[in-house]
Amino acid sequence: MLLKTHLVVTLCGILIFLSAVEHKITFVIVALVATIIPDIDTSSSRIGSKLILRPFQLFVKHRGLVHSFTFLFLVTLFFVLFIPVLAFGFFLGYVLHLFADSFTQEGIQVFYPFRKRTSWRVRTGGKTEVSIFIIFILIDLFLFVLNFSSFF
Repeated sequence: MLLKTHLVVTLCGILIFLSAVEHKITFVIVALVATIIPDIDTSSSRIGSKLILRPFQLFVKHRGLVHSFTFLFLVTLFFVLFIPVLAFGFFLGYVLHLFADSFTQEGIQVFYPFRKRTSWRVRTGGKTEVSIFIIFILIDLFLFVLNFSSFF
């Protein structure tokens, strides 16, 4: 999926859980950053194209370790143990990225190093993804209005 689709899907998750978290600004920032992180494993992504991350890409393949629940669970466990305020936001943003990518043709390797992949038929940047993007924008707008009106 494209970055913009990952962001609107994650924004939906943020808006659903926002009222339940204590540190709202931290939660939003961490979730949005976490949804971008899995794509550090490819130079064709916005984050992966940064020169400083290129050496990292020599050690991992795209949609390998970094695109797996194995990596997600390990990093989330680290946050739960050492920086708990970041744990839920990180988990939500990252898991929604993986969930969205699992619907693409390339799919994800669910539990790295096991080779089992999950994939569907959504072509990255294709008509179906554009439709998903528009649907999530509409859902996000609805949830934003719903959450905004609850403040008054």
